[in-house]
Amino acid sequence: MLRYYIWTIGCQMNKAESLKIARYLESAGYLSSDSFRTADLIVMNTCVVRQSAENKVMGMLGLLKGLQKERSDISILLTGCFVGSNIDELKRRLPQVTLFFGPGDYSVLVEWLERQGLDSITNYQHLRTSEIKRPICFPVPIIQGCNNFCSYCIVPYRRGREKSRPLGEITEEVSSLVKEGIKEVTLLGQNVNSYGNDLAGRPDLADLLDELNNISGLARIRFLTNHPKDMSLKLIKAMSSLDKVCEHLNLALQSGDDKLLEAMRRGYTVEYFRRLVNVIRQYVPQISLSTDIIVGFPGESDEQFEHTYSLLEEIAFDMVHVAVYSPRPGTLAWRKYKDDITMELKKKRFNEIERLQEGIASRKNYYYQGKIVKVLVEGKKKGKWYGRSRNDKLTFFEDEENCEGKILAVEVEKTSSWALQGKVRYNN
Repeated sequence: MLRYYIWTIGCQMNKAESLKIARYLESAGYLSSDSFRTADLIVMNTCVVRQSAENKVMGMLGLLKGLQKERSDISILLTGCFVGSNIDELKRRLPQVTLFFGPGDYSVLVEWLERQGLDSITNYQHLRTSEIKRPICFPVPIIQGCNNFCSYCIVPYRRGREKSRPLGEITEEVSSLVKEGIKEVTLLGQNVNSYGNDLAGRPDLADLLDELNNISGLARIRFLTNHPKDMSLKLIKAMSSLDKVCEHLNLALQSGDDKLLEAMRRGYTVEYFRRLVNVIRQYVPQISLSTDIIVGFPGESDEQFEHTYSLLEEIAFDMVHVAVYSPRPGTLAWRKYKDDITMELKKKRFNEIERLQEGIASRKNYYYQGKIVKVLVEGKKKGKWYGRSRNDKLTFFEDEENCEGKILAVEVEKTSSWALQGKVRYNN
């Protein structure tokens, strides 16, 4: 029996696409392997958003090249944002790779599998799923690509312009997932707020949420990644009124300085972002907010960094994902700006925000001390069950029962900056 291994780095979209690739491979007769060293087929689902990610890709490719010398029958498939339009150049540079296919371009994968004489899988709706272990929470891509072209971002050049999936197709897929035992879905897009702009009748994300909210058996709905300039009042109101939509939102700020936001081509100001957060908290008081920040963007002065630092103190996000700027060839920032901030200063600013956020998160999580949170249990780690509350608080607890897939009331006994711990209250 042939075995496969999928190596994935990068965003939630990559993880969702890897799950779908696994379904294709298992439908074609492959079984999953725990290690790439024992696999007959290795799929690399790649990311190049930051230089560190690209370095990992090249390191893994080098490792596999060595393995291929020992086992010449290994097939290496490469997908994700590393694969752009320059496939001929990639073939020249990476002869060890058997097949290249762009992110989400499953037709190329299907055609290759069929050329190997494997089972026909041209109709994705009829994939076998009996042998595929399902997570309780499942990512569902609803829109590919991005039209924004932020100056630092390579994604539009690799994934192309925005292309939404039909509303009915998404609803059908989620209904099917629920029948297979999925309790929560996360709707994904590079700019999920732009969903539907390219569809007939222009249904938007709020319309889709309304449709999915009616699916019996589905417990929770989340969505990301959100662009502040496209966060409509209609969508905010939908979050406040639809009972299955979770009180959690990732809203990428990137910088707290107007001049840097302009250089990044973000399309909003600090004051606009501040007002948006206030409106969201007005309509959804229990909202948990997370954000993304880039430090060390070209030309970032000490004063501009302080603007970001102060805004993070003011808004007090539940979680902040910090990234050090790295120039990506082909982007506007790479062409236009000199990467003039030293790595030492970038790391210093990175660490300052990390320390600030650790304190904020500790205080916000301490609010739950002694309170009850409803946790959708996803699995077990190191002897403890874990899951997340509706507002995305990672929670651990011990219990002798099989709790996977259940929504349980957990009384919080201990908090930290990154998680909650407690015990189940079965009488609640």
